[in-house]
Amino acid sequence: MRLRIDCAYDGAEFSGWAAQPGLRTVQGTLEAALATALRVPDVRVTVAGRTDAGVHARGQVAHLDVDRDVVLASAGRSADPPLEALARRVDGILPPDLRVRRVVEAPDGFDARFSATWRRYAYRIADSRELADPLVRGHVLTWGRRLDLDAMNEASASLVGLRDFASFCKQREGATTVRTLLDLRWTRDDSGLVVGTVRADAFCHNMVRALVGCLLAVGEGRRPPGWPAEVLAGRRRDQGVRVVHAHGLTLEEVGYPDDEDLAAQAGRARARREAIDA
Repeated sequence: MRLRIDCAYDGAEFSGWAAQPGLRTVQGTLEAALATALRVPDVRVTVAGRTDAGVHARGQVAHLDVDRDVVLASAGRSADPPLEALARRVDGILPPDLRVRRVVEAPDGFDARFSATWRRYAYRIADSRELADPLVRGHVLTWGRRLDLDAMNEASASLVGLRDFASFCKQREGATTVRTLLDLRWTRDDSGLVVGTVRADAFCHNMVRALVGCLLAVGEGRRPPGWPAEVLAGRRRDQGVRVVHAHGLTLEEVGYPDDEDLAAQAGRARARREAIDA
């Protein structure tokens, strides 16, 4: 059976999602807890989107393929349904900075990575002394100058759509930098914090943090609203673009189509990936 696992984590003490020898990662920690709870030697999960070191998540999604009998046996004497018992057991093993929110049997055709149609991130900024709150300093970037959100939204509009984001990505050999940016907008929440909402079909390495850094230069008046579009058109890393700190960034949600379209979406996404790799 395939399990869908929804989880959340504080990324401060993790070296990103992806398992790496000798480093504390979200994937490594989650897989170890699942292996213990299921009483198997090891497991391997597939994730919707690998987050960088220091990046947080509220709505991360992963899947795991496991024998149904193993799941049933792992419940032991619990009176809870097997998957609810599994989620409870895993949460009891995990450290406090990583939580499993739910474990359910995935519908046919579901793939946490390839079935996803979009990922939504939020970047939070306190741009005045009055907004600086030491209680949330691990999740909000403190910025010393007031930001002009109208200018930032004007600049953001030119970046939305199917684009080559090579100017905003740390490129990897064989990986494409073409993405469809669905939304990029700036608002203030009820407390006055600046919140940048970024939604795309997928993101390349450092893309969101580089976009935010570029738009902060516009927001504080150092660059005109047309500058980010000029950077984008250059299609190579611009030394003037600052990659902002990871701690202000949170993966909020992953979007999937209706159940009957999951397999078709996964097929399309996988075909694109294979074409790129070729």
